[in-house]
Parts: sequence; structure tokens; C-alpha cells
Amino acid sequence: MEKGDFCISTMASSNIAVLLTIGVITVLVIRIVYVINRSRKPLHSKSPRSLSTLIVLGSGGHTAEMLNLLYVLQTERFKPRYYIAAATDNMSLQKAHVFEDSLLGKEALKEVGGAEFMQIYRSREVGQSYITSVGTTLVAIAHALWLMIKIRPQVILCNGPGTCIPLCVIAFLFKVLGIRWSSIFYVESIARVRKLSLSGLLLYKLHMADQLFVQWPQLKEMYPRAHYVGRLM
Repeated sequence: MEKGDFCISTMASSNIAVLLTIGVITVLVIRIVYVINRSRKPLHSKSPRSLSTLIVLGSGGHTAEMLNLLYVLQTERFKPRYYIAAATDNMSLQKAHVFEDSLLGKEALKEVGGAEFMQIYRSREVGQSYITSVGTTLVAIAHALWLMIKIRPQVILCNGPGTCIPLCVIAFLFKVLGIRWSSIFYVESIARVRKLSLSGLLLYKLHMADQLFVQWPQLKEMYPRAHYVGRLM
């Protein structure tokens, strides 16, 4: 009799665990679907307050394209601004410093909320072995998590560098968990004429970007959810 009671108790516990697991998975799926559907809607903020903005810079032409984009934005609407570049990319942050100084002046910069300049660890450096990149990837993710908790941006702007992926993934998870809603805007590089970059493709396929913009009409045809905005340069 005692053995039978033990079996029944074990089965009941197992059934409860299964039901709880199914319930949690169901809630997560519903939440993810809600986040994806809400993210597709344009960002409308009736509040006169500015939006804290995280700007991801990258080596090569990525930073130049991003700064050109910032020139046409209502910068007073997107502040404070947090610039992030890879730990080995000092040139991009220097360009961002020059941009901010030319835009507002050092004294005015302090008065309007200012800008901050940060660096983030890369998941993998060029030429690094895949084995050692496992450890650096974990470090990069932990660093990205710390930065996102610290900054808690309302808007994320990125245009291709791989350093944006861990930041965007964490921002998406924060949405799903209800921690913080950060609108992710991805502008594909003008150099991408026939297909999206790996960063753009990941954000597009995983529905992480709230809005994804392309600068060539053929990309709009290949990726219907993207928005064609013409050439920004």
C-alpha cells in the first residue's frame, strides 16, 4: 500500500511539473508573439521628453554612415546619446566625439543631457579560432548585459557591426520579460545591394528589429518586412 501511494505521489508530482512547464512555455510564446506584433508598429511618443538612445558604431564605413544618419535626425529628441564601439575600435569613438562637439559645442553638450562614449568586448576578433571564441563570446554577452542594465535605452540605432547583435538580443529578451522596452531600429549599410548583412539577416529572421530599413529597392523585394528609404548618403 505504501509503495502504491509513493507511485501515485510521484506521478502526481511529475504531472504537475509537466503542466507547469507547458504553462510557462505557453506564456512565453504568447508574450513573444505580443512583443513581435507590437514591435512592428511605428514608434509614437506623445511625451515631450527626449528618448535615451544607444548608438552602435562599427569599423569601416559603418560609423560614417551612422553619423550621416544622425545629422538628419532631430538630435534634441534623441538624448542622452550613448555611443558604443568595439573595444579595439578607438577611431569610431573619436569620430563620435567630433560629431558631438561640432553639433552642440562642449558647453551646450553638458546642458542638454550630453553624450557618453563606451566600448564593448567583441565576441570574436578577426582570425581568432572558434575554440577560443567560445570564452570571448561569453565575456562579450556578460559585458553587453551589464551595459544594457546600466544604460536602459529607449531607442537602439545600429547599421551592421556584429557588436550590435548581443545588445539587440538582450534588448529583445528585456521586452519579453517586461524589464524594459527598447525600440530597435536597424539601417542596413548602403554597401549591401543584393542581400542583407549577417547582422541584418539575424535581426530580420528572428523578428528582433522593430523597424529594418534598406537603401536599395531590390532588398525590399527580397525582404518584404523591410522599409525602403532610398540612399541616405
